[in-house]
Amino acid sequence: LIMSWIGSRRMLMGTVAYSVRADVVDIRTDLPRHDDTLLVDTNVWYWVTYSRASQASRSPSRYQVRDYPLYVKNAMAAGARVCCCCLSFAELAYLIENTERDIKSVMSGSPIEPKVFRHNHPLDRQRVVSEISAAWAQVRSMSSSVEAVVNPGLINAAITRLKTDAMDGYDILMLEASRADGTCQILTDDGDFATVSGIRVHTSNRNVIRAARDAGKLLVR
Repeated sequence: LIMSWIGSRRMLMGTVAYSVRADVVDIRTDLPRHDDTLLVDTNVWYWVTYSRASQASRSPSRYQVRDYPLYVKNAMAAGARVCCCCLSFAELAYLIENTERDIKSVMSGSPIEPKVFRHNHPLDRQRVVSEISAAWAQVRSMSSSVEAVVNPGLINAAITRLKTDAMDGYDILMLEASRADGTCQILTDDGDFATVSGIRVHTSNRNVIRAARDAGKLLVR
């Protein structure tokens, strides 16, 4: 049932027509520089730090678990400032718990509801907490923090941006926090960021890279 549902979702997914307004860097050919300041998006931290990401029924693509960890490694070796946003913790914890539930559901042969998994499977809950703790410890050891004070001012700025930029709530808040920090370089596989003007998106997302090339926004350094 789970695999059938996931297969149906994949069939419904088409090519996203991104209107690229950010400068886009192809991380497959780019080398990070000492003066780079990279805010690493949650999806990248998930692939870099979570030990069972590839065991999910909807597992990452090969390029995602290859290109992004390598770019983070190269950025650290180059002495670039690698950053995380504290808001990523909530999203990363959600992704890990959801993947652990997915793995358990596949192993048991039937879907498990989120709260049933959280409360009725104590040993699995321990694993979830252990995986989240281990992943976040890695994030903190590899990066400096972009603080995000979620207050009415930040939320008002996010609401204003939602009217012009097609992004989800997590990303809007992260983007506003990065702007307050003066960080305008985002390492992400999420094409939504590429539609935001005034920032630089470092990515290995082929669709985004093609759209950026067509729009004259592909930056070769």
